[in-house]
Amino acid sequence: MIKGSCMCGDVRFETDAEPQGASACHCGQCRKMSGHVWSSAYVARGDLVIGGPVKWFTSSALAKRGFCGRCGSFMFWVVQGEDTISFALGAVDGPTGLRLSKHIFVAGKGDYYDICDGVVQR
Repeated sequence: MIKGSCMCGDVRFETDAEPQGASACHCGQCRKMSGHVWSSAYVARGDLVIGGPVKWFTSSALAKRGFCGRCGSFMFWVVQGEDTISFALGAVDGPTGLRLSKHIFVAGKGDYYDICDGVVQR
């Protein structure tokens, strides 16, 4: 089981499902929301149990982002019309047991760092 929470603990999540697609997103929206790079993995929406008052921000016609209204932790990402939900790997309590499978939207990455880990870049 994977469990996680926001910084203040008001929003919690857990899943028994095997998370897929561990990735680091370098797009401008994720950089603005997280302050750097946002790493996540996804499960089917029905496999992620969320507790607490999540606030949702529709960041584009494609997706919405879930965050804690109290501490501001950016925790979830959902594509409109898809049945999966991504959760922040940094919000997981304890080890994730996962490894990044890809870096995404690398064309939008900041100019102040390099990606040198050998993981696939898209």
